[in-house]
Amino acid sequence: MIFQTIAFYLFSAVMIAAAFMVIAARNPVHSVLFLILAFFNAAGLFVLMGAEFLAMILVVVYVGAVAVLFLFVVMMLDVDFTELKSGALQYLPVGALLGLILLAELVMVGGVWVMAPGASTALASATPPGMTNTVALGRILYTDYIYYFQIAGLVLLVAMIGAIVLTLRHRPGVRRQSISVQNARTPEMAMHLVDAKPGEGA
Repeated sequence: MIFQTIAFYLFSAVMIAAAFMVIAARNPVHSVLFLILAFFNAAGLFVLMGAEFLAMILVVVYVGAVAVLFLFVVMMLDVDFTELKSGALQYLPVGALLGLILLAELVMVGGVWVMAPGASTALASATPPGMTNTVALGRILYTDYIYYFQIAGLVLLVAMIGAIVLTLRHRPGVRRQSISVQNARTPEMAMHLVDAKPGEGA
């Protein structure tokens, strides 16, 4: 129990510090690296809660794909971040309002521990007895929330198609594949015989 408590505070402290450095670092590449560190510590917290599958998904999907993609995009696009940050002060009132709302919600959540100390014991177990969290998560996703799961997949599919359509640019003079022309090709169209005379190249 003491080891779990020490590990919890260690993972939490490093994750909070890394999350702060994500928004405080001047170099965007450093921000992405701090984001990867925050993901690893969040995965450690999932392991402490007994959700090994979610920890693995967090490392494989977010660290292995999303964060690395952010890193490549930041390094390849050569975005002028000083110009982007120059107009950030105009969004300060909205950000302060959202921060106050988040702080109020955290105070309300913390007040539950004072007003109702037994609320934590009333929570159901994350995993039913005799079942791994992978099986429990699969049963919940594909039975109780199957329609919401499919709708989320459709939303992501529409977003991907929209991003492709918005970024697709047709350039003139570029040779493109025509399936109908390829299927209609005959041997006469595919071959061109040249009668090369002696001493002349083809």
